[in-house]
Amino acid sequence: MISEEEEQIFQMFPIGFVRRDGKDVWVEVLEPFRPALKQLQHFSHVMVFWWAHKHDNEKSRNTLQCEPPYAKGKITGVFATRAEYRPNPIAMTTCKILKVNETKGILTVADMDAYNGTPIVDLKAYFPVCDRVKEARIPEWLSDWPEWMPEEGIGL
Repeated sequence: MISEEEEQIFQMFPIGFVRRDGKDVWVEVLEPFRPALKQLQHFSHVMVFWWAHKHDNEKSRNTLQCEPPYAKGKITGVFATRAEYRPNPIAMTTCKILKVNETKGILTVADMDAYNGTPIVDLKAYFPVCDRVKEARIPEWLSDWPEWMPEEGIGL
């Protein structure tokens, strides 16, 4: 049971949207947030936090276990997956930065696994010292995954 103290409502709003045109993918940052792009072009990668809006419904928010599409026959809790269905449909993709146009609010990336029109809730520059770990491990049933994610060709 959640106590009154623990029950909080958070206000989130998009800072931009995913745009796709063929193989081209970019984040269109809304005008009020464009100054926040300053100096981002000096980084190689950015973590894009997005709202899985196609799963912002009661069924998806109440799905707590699933059979991940990449692990047939395994049932996991959604916190042990990168599934878009979860109590709060927040997703994240680390993207290679191709170009930043602060004036127009265009952040062009190599690719990302979000639909055209997906709301973006935050961007964070990728800092290797903070955003990677030396001795990470994954379950045996994911052992056929590559060591590194390809930076192109992951999208929808």
